[in-house]
Amino acid sequence: MRTPFLIVPLAVALAAGCSQEAAAPAAAPTAQQAPAAPVNAVNRSHDESSYAEPDKVAIQDIALDLKLDFDSRQIGGTATYTLEWKAKDAQQLVLDTRELDISKVEAIAADGSRTPLQFELAPADKVFGSKLTIQAPQQPAKVEVAYRTAPTASGLQWLAPSMTEGKKLPFMFSQSQAIHARSWVPLQDTPSVRFTYSAHVTSRPDVMVLMSADNDPKAARDGDYTFKMPQPIPSYLLAIAAGDLVFEPISGRSGVWAEPTMVGKAAKEFEDTEKMIGAAEKLYGQYRWGRYDMLVLPPSFPFGGMENPRLTFATPTVIVGDKSLVSLVAHELAHSWSGNLVTNASWKDIWLNEGFTSYVQARITEALYGKEMAEMERQIDQTDLLAEIKDMSPADQALALPPLTERDPDEALSQVAYVKGAWFLEFLEQRFGREVFDPFLRGWFDDHAFQSANTDQFVDYLKKNLLPKNPTAVTEAELTAWLDEPGIPAFAAKAQSRNFSNVDTARIAWEGTGTVPNSQLTGEWSTQEWVRFIDGLGATQPVEKLAALDRAFHFTGTANGEIAMRWYPLAIRSGYAEANEAAAAFIERVGRRKLIMPIYAELVKTPEGLAFAKAAFEKAKPGYHPITTGSVQDLLAKAEAGK
Repeated sequence: MRTPFLIVPLAVALAAGCSQEAAAPAAAPTAQQAPAAPVNAVNRSHDESSYAEPDKVAIQDIALDLKLDFDSRQIGGTATYTLEWKAKDAQQLVLDTRELDISKVEAIAADGSRTPLQFELAPADKVFGSKLTIQAPQQPAKVEVAYRTAPTASGLQWLAPSMTEGKKLPFMFSQSQAIHARSWVPLQDTPSVRFTYSAHVTSRPDVMVLMSADNDPKAARDGDYTFKMPQPIPSYLLAIAAGDLVFEPISGRSGVWAEPTMVGKAAKEFEDTEKMIGAAEKLYGQYRWGRYDMLVLPPSFPFGGMENPRLTFATPTVIVGDKSLVSLVAHELAHSWSGNLVTNASWKDIWLNEGFTSYVQARITEALYGKEMAEMERQIDQTDLLAEIKDMSPADQALALPPLTERDPDEALSQVAYVKGAWFLEFLEQRFGREVFDPFLRGWFDDHAFQSANTDQFVDYLKKNLLPKNPTAVTEAELTAWLDEPGIPAFAAKAQSRNFSNVDTARIAWEGTGTVPNSQLTGEWSTQEWVRFIDGLGATQPVEKLAALDRAFHFTGTANGEIAMRWYPLAIRSGYAEANEAAAAFIERVGRRKLIMPIYAELVKTPEGLAFAKAAFEKAKPGYHPITTGSVQDLLAKAEAGK
């Protein structure tokens, strides 16, 4: 996922789940205290964020039969599980749910006969949802659950036609990472469990339905769709979307799905995707997922991208016309090896997904756009990380996080996993050289393909397959500094961009003389160079100097979110009121948290700004994803409380 950096913790308010009485002899849920978070374990593969017990029984396959109801904003149907019973004395199947209405549970015999099973849906925990316990003393090979989602499901967003690009048809999409899959499918919602799946989905006939599966670019839009995902995936990669979607190919195995008015622009922006796939394959081996398509979502999508296999979800905010932000595609594509192929077994080891992916992303970017582009992006990321960890607890600065216990894994996710993780791999590359490190990393992907892994397993693999190549290259103390200690080790080499030196010179000259940089110089600047320029302007600038910059470069009203998220906070801090209206329009139109949260965070620092932020939020809220809504509400509430 790229890139969910937040200024405040995610705090999505979740209503209590409920359960109807199942057909006899199933039992109705009993009144009891909401369960605490699952018990910790020393094993780093144990997932504190799930109630599931995969050491006793694990889902091997899920067959979904679902109906999308845009009017009620709900999905209803059945999930049929093929199970692997691992413990001879296991008598229960425990699943994760959130706000799901469970109407019936049945065991399915080999001959197709069905037997009702007793189940209990516990009251909702505010973070983990409701534990669904199914009594299955006969250890059936298949179990089917009939259910319906809530209109407020945290993992789904339903958009009215007015909130879409084309304004004609409604839109729906999922966001399952980290633990939101349980809000639209009852399942073992942990990355330690991988399963194949198939789906039959019905919907209104004028919308196209897609999933993280074998989408056929030539499929008819008829309201009746079937899908199959033959490779085993973790629950957070389960995805669905529906709307006015059309397809435009990029290559024989890649293309773009988007609304009709967006698809051409997106295909042009992402036209290097096939080259990216080839560059990654050259480094890390065959792309193993068949097709690699992208779905451009409405601006309300809360993240930059989501690496759903075969169908990356992408924000339209990266389509700026010059390919300067297509590293997002490189990032989500890189997940096809790091994350989707080899998955962190629990969210406390999220760096195994995001750190590896950020490293691979940089290698793809370098292969296509040159070392300097990759170096600029590394330097921006490293600078942002060093600023972020100043206000971060020491424990959260380690790559190998302590058990998350009652924490929402979304709260624990920070730039540490992405940037410190990639920085660590760059350190290893520098110590051993690419001719040694590249085969090692490819071997990690090959040897753990379609498996979940933890930090301890990676360290063991490192010690067996890389460190012996040069026994004096890395010390045990250095490994500990990267993995277990806070901050960035003092011995870490920082990225240094040549282009940024020129940007800094231009900015210093402007600060000294008041003369804006020459357009002949800035005309060739990429987004990354403008980011460096604005980031270097400090906390505030005189209003007249900002106005001069704005007249020259038109920052106010920019369509480039990376510039907007930096320019508007600077303008607000500096009292440059001319930017206020455009800032409000931006946060009302865009729901990507990385881009809008810095603006909200700056606004709420004054009473006038807080009132302005609340008014903008009320206008924007109908189009925000529940994840974004929760983040903004949390920030506003803390500001009102004076925290």
